[in-house]
Amino acid sequence: MVGDERWDVVVVGGGVAGLVAARDLVRAGLRTLVLDARDAPGGAVRGHEVGGLRLDAGAESFATRGGIVTDYLAEIGLGGDVCAPSGLGSWVHLPSGDGPLPRTGVLGIPSAPTASDVRRTLGVLGWSRACLDLVLPRSVGASAGTLGALVRARMGRRALDRLVRPVVAGVHAAEPDDLAVDSVAPGLSAAVARSKGSLARGVRTMRAAAPAGSAVAGLTGGVHGLVDALAAAVPELRLRTPVERIEREPDGLLLHTPDGPVRAARVLLAAPVASLLTPLVGALDGAPDAGAVVSLVTLVLDAPQLDAAPRGTGVLVARECTDVGAKALTHATAKWPWLAAEAGPGRHVLRLSYGRAEDRAGDRDRAGASDGTGPDLASALADASALLGVRLAPESVVAHATVRWTQALPRPSSAHRDWVASLRSALAAVPDVAVAGAWVAGNGLAAVIPDARLAARSLSDSAHISF
Repeated sequence: MVGDERWDVVVVGGGVAGLVAARDLVRAGLRTLVLDARDAPGGAVRGHEVGGLRLDAGAESFATRGGIVTDYLAEIGLGGDVCAPSGLGSWVHLPSGDGPLPRTGVLGIPSAPTASDVRRTLGVLGWSRACLDLVLPRSVGASAGTLGALVRARMGRRALDRLVRPVVAGVHAAEPDDLAVDSVAPGLSAAVARSKGSLARGVRTMRAAAPAGSAVAGLTGGVHGLVDALAAAVPELRLRTPVERIEREPDGLLLHTPDGPVRAARVLLAAPVASLLTPLVGALDGAPDAGAVVSLVTLVLDAPQLDAAPRGTGVLVARECTDVGAKALTHATAKWPWLAAEAGPGRHVLRLSYGRAEDRAGDRDRAGASDGTGPDLASALADASALLGVRLAPESVVAHATVRWTQALPRPSSAHRDWVASLRSALAAVPDVAVAGAWVAGNGLAAVIPDARLAARSLSDSAHISF
């Protein structure tokens, strides 16, 4: 009977964090159950089929910093599938026209502000101001509390608006002025300090210390292959099973679900539902950042005119642009050689992203649909045509799909960081409960995976579990 179920650990949330933790708990010999409210595992790293192609429905790459993700992929047998993107580079869409983004940098911050691509995108005045970073005193920007304040002080407003803001919007769905520097670029503050205050030299130092190759990588077949491998390693995974409430019993924890109660000695909350913790740790001041609402539109097109990859691997959009609703476009078949080969000659995959820092659940999408489903096909196709500089006719569309993500990209602001710290402090007194996921670890697999493994270890290393 469902009501008599007893588990060593119940993991709430079947996204990557929950699956990573569950795999480690199973390998530690603990009877582990994963409960997820969605109809498929993986969260924002799940896959879907569009036009006969199996594609990523969310994340399609990961940061290579520190080798964290690549080492983990090798551990679970996917090391041979890691692949680098093409070296075509990306562009930014500006009110003044399109221009290339710096090929070497961090979050759009150029490591070489004197480079010709920086000059082309910033214009002479903006380029001249950015170059001042190389000679300004180290005190300039030293007290900046956010990424936006640091870039504005060292390189000027135009570098912030034309280079950094579009990248940050595309990666974090946030504003640079809302983000703590080391939350989104770990080690940058220290690198700038070692570089006598120069932001460009600090970025250059970070790039030099990173492994050779691209700053991001993917998996042949799609990053959702990680979810497939993890789900196969977790024997007990139940979908469409939300947890409504958790309460403490004399001999463990009781989880209420629509299918009945489930009992556990330990619980790992890997879903951004902080309210479930209130009966266990008490009320906390404030709340975690809810993240922007993001709609991802995938277009599969028969469009040979895109064979030349007119904007490289894709385009990021400056906030000031009013001619398109999208915040970013990825030309996936130009970015990933494996996908171009799978799609075949003349067939292309485009991914358009909608949703900015100011958009929250229930808000109207910039591109359009008032019913909350995201932009319609006509709007997405018009945006893609404008961003790529190539007319894409409706009859070229083979298939399309829209996926809407909520709570997938919490802004790593100072307020959110402080809330997470207070939560972790409260949990220190509750050894049978742990948390994991982007809502506490930060965005990206490089942050989520090690944090989830630490959470699993904290439960498996705690007092002997028995009923």
